[in-house]
Amino acid sequence: MALIWKIMSVLNIVLVVLLSKKITVVATHSQWSNEKKYNVQTSEDLVTDLPGQPNVEFQHYAGYVTVNEKNGRALFYWFYEAWTLPHEKPLVLWLNGGPGCSSVGYGATQEIGPFLVSTDGKGLRLNPYSWNREANMLFLESPVGVGFSYSNTTSDYDNLGDDLTANDAYVFLHNWFLKFPSYRNRTFYIAGESYAGKYVPELAGLIQDKNKDPSMFINLKGILLGNPETNDAEDWKGMIDYAWSHAVVSDETHKTIRESCDFNSNNIWSNDDCSQGVDEVLRQYKEIDMYSLYTSVCIPNSAYTENKGMQYVFKKSSSMMMPRIMGGYDPCLDDYAKSYYNILEVQKALHVGDGHQLKNWSICNVDIFDGWAQTKASVIPIYKKLIAAKLRIWVYSGDTDGRVPVLSTRYSLSSLGLPIIRAWRPWYHQKQVAGWLQEYRGLSFATFRGAGHAVPIFKPSESLAFFASFLLGESPSSQR
Repeated sequence: MALIWKIMSVLNIVLVVLLSKKITVVATHSQWSNEKKYNVQTSEDLVTDLPGQPNVEFQHYAGYVTVNEKNGRALFYWFYEAWTLPHEKPLVLWLNGGPGCSSVGYGATQEIGPFLVSTDGKGLRLNPYSWNREANMLFLESPVGVGFSYSNTTSDYDNLGDDLTANDAYVFLHNWFLKFPSYRNRTFYIAGESYAGKYVPELAGLIQDKNKDPSMFINLKGILLGNPETNDAEDWKGMIDYAWSHAVVSDETHKTIRESCDFNSNNIWSNDDCSQGVDEVLRQYKEIDMYSLYTSVCIPNSAYTENKGMQYVFKKSSSMMMPRIMGGYDPCLDDYAKSYYNILEVQKALHVGDGHQLKNWSICNVDIFDGWAQTKASVIPIYKKLIAAKLRIWVYSGDTDGRVPVLSTRYSLSSLGLPIIRAWRPWYHQKQVAGWLQEYRGLSFATFRGAGHAVPIFKPSESLAFFASFLLGESPSSQR
């Protein structure tokens, strides 16, 4: 009898420990949503019959994650496990900007994903320089209204802005970890380009703040930013100086803008000389691809009837919003993506449709820009916070981009006043100069020689090598 009581006592202790652990886990995620709802089999999101997909050995997943149950807000993601050893490699979240442009349409299938959309818009081809060769890659269409992401509450689309985007992305991550629990404590990085130059630091700053609660911990180690919008005033100044220094506008136009425009002012467009000067810059940029000064534009024809490759969305307001231009290099890549993602079988394979009713997918949603309610004029204060937290911060610029040119980024980073620890020098890839590099205390900055706005499209091999260096925390090669 004594032996039985001892056995029962031990079993009771084990049961109490197990229950307490279970309660702790449930409590950890209780503020996000009911865990049972997200306790789904990952296989439900496994992509298996994607039209035109090349054969690969790694798995990939796509689907929705709800970020606000009351309003019915849900964000679409596409996740690619690393090409090899996914359990050993870090997790990287990639964000495109706009605001309103798709990370699936750009990042995943034009730049750094394993599958690139073919030129007939009906299939995919393998990308030998995919970043999932070095990491597990997670692409997010954010905020709602972008790509396949949506809200059932109409008013949500009237309240979009930087803060809502960061908060929804943060909730997305925690709920995504419920789907993929093995990645919860994985080394994590955030990367992105263009207007994601604001998204990425804002999300990183939010994670840093929330990590003060151990139950909400995300193992963020650093951020990587390409041609990023950073500080509106410096971005404008850099864009104007770059246009002039690359012979896009005349000396007279440049002089007028420099003398009449105060880009730090909230009333900048009340100055007629300034406004007319900037209009002239944008008028000249309509003749070429602002994202890539030295490549061709997509000429309208039967395969490209809408000519959205050079659509300007320009809004002069006190919010200091930059002009948005939809386009990029092939120069018709955007159209191929639009064709592919509007195929019923593709949407069914990605778990966004039933194969019967087509959802209208666009690579950029211009309406989001029109309704963008809130933006930060500068994320430099967030940079300072992240540098103080000793996160790894690398910034890079394609040097033929006129949209967020290398000058804009250099002006913005200069305002940080960081000590230089390794001076300006070339970095090399396959014995050629890939660009130039300068390392500051707390931040590294590199250029890509001959690359436009979306650097990996122009320099895929160099970009993959640079990404690998970033993950290792090792400087790109400084020798041929």
